[in-house]
Amino acid sequence: MISGELRERAQELAAQRSPFVIATVVRVQRPASVAPASTGLVHADGTIEGFIGGVCAQHSVRLYSLTAIERREPLLLRILPGEDEDVELSREDGAVTVQNPCLSGGAIEVFLEPVLPAPRVLVAGGSPIVAALRALGPEVGLEIVADQDIADGVLAPAPGDLALVVAAHGQDEVAVLRAGLEAGLPYVGLVASRKRGKAVLEELRAEGVADDLLEALETPAGIDIGARTAPEVALAILARIVAVRRGIETRTPASAVDPVCGMTIAVTDDTPSSEHDGELVYFCCEGCRRKFEERREPARSDG
Repeated sequence: MISGELRERAQELAAQRSPFVIATVVRVQRPASVAPASTGLVHADGTIEGFIGGVCAQHSVRLYSLTAIERREPLLLRILPGEDEDVELSREDGAVTVQNPCLSGGAIEVFLEPVLPAPRVLVAGGSPIVAALRALGPEVGLEIVADQDIADGVLAPAPGDLALVVAAHGQDEVAVLRAGLEAGLPYVGLVASRKRGKAVLEELRAEGVADDLLEALETPAGIDIGARTAPEVALAILARIVAVRRGIETRTPASAVDPVCGMTIAVTDDTPSSEHDGELVYFCCEGCRRKFEERREPARSDG
């Protein structure tokens, strides 16, 4: 069971809209350094709070926690000790079994439960289409934030926002669209006729928005389903946003195999690394990195 301190930390992360995973040890085979019901929090950057096993187990938990975040699905992780390279031995619905050559104790099973904020979709305008987006968005797991919900009426894209839809019918469109494009939102759409959409693109270009950013603007917004009514237009837009969202979530977290110990590890900003033959090589710890560097020293001195 999650402890009081970790529970408070989880509530704090949820309030900050920070994605994380609650990792709970559900089964342990002796000998092992962790007990059943031990719990930890795994952040989206791979940071772990709490104790869910030794360093070797943590590498596997970190990698598959990031996978659970990307796929937005819970996962039962079985970590088996073994002499082979850290490989995925089997995958079934909701579970994965890996072999970790570094694991010195018995097998461990960890339930990984992602806690994720609903992706935000920013909407500008006061048209019936906006009202329809606000009504339909939550039904597909999206948080709709309209400019009319904000005190100063200014939409400010934030890291993690999924989309921006402008349905303002010519009122202050350029500034809002520019902010969304320059923030690199996965989807930016303008509700407009093709003729007016081209005119807005030229306005953005005249304002100095780069052509590669302008290519990301979809106008008319949404999938072409022959929509006529406001709810139908909103449905077409949400269908496009859902497709973009799912495309993002099918990406696999970056991983690498430590050339010293053979462990598969998640590649994060603080993963130890070393340049070799013009490419970065990643390691599970500083110890493996040092061993790798020491093996290269004779070759360097001979040169």
